[in-house]
Amino acid sequence: MTLFVTSVTSVASFGCGPKVDLTTGLHVADVTTGWADAGIVDGQNKLVPSISFTLKNVSDKSLVALDLNAKFYRVTEPTIDWDTDMINIAGSEGFAAGASSKHVTIDSKQGYKGTDSRVDMLKNSQFVDAKIAIFAKYSNTAWVRLGDYDVPRQLIAR
Repeated sequence: MTLFVTSVTSVASFGCGPKVDLTTGLHVADVTTGWADAGIVDGQNKLVPSISFTLKNVSDKSLVALDLNAKFYRVTEPTIDWDTDMINIAGSEGFAAGASSKHVTIDSKQGYKGTDSRVDMLKNSQFVDAKIAIFAKYSNTAWVRLGDYDVPRQLIAR
């Protein structure tokens, strides 16, 4: 009976994998934020907050099932999610120690619409600035905040 319990415990521990503190084990680099042109919606120009970056695994462990979540919010409403978007960085193959991701871009689905030019929309007195918080998790760990990024009133060229 003891052998069975020990075997189950070993398998359960192995399935969880090594613990990595993502706040120090992942590095967000080459960050660019701004407002992306989301095209014409309902006959109006639409701008959405956007973030682009690369991610580096600076830990000494491979991170299986690594996901990122971007939380977009207005600076006047920091506790209210304006939008969120989750992306997968690595599945069961893992995000290897020392590896860097491809360039990642995440656009909010929420934004501002108007008949003014896109540049003039950014100057509008009703315009509210935005911020983006990036969270990460791998395997069955909890979400951790990697950083907060201001979204300057600039158009992103694509």
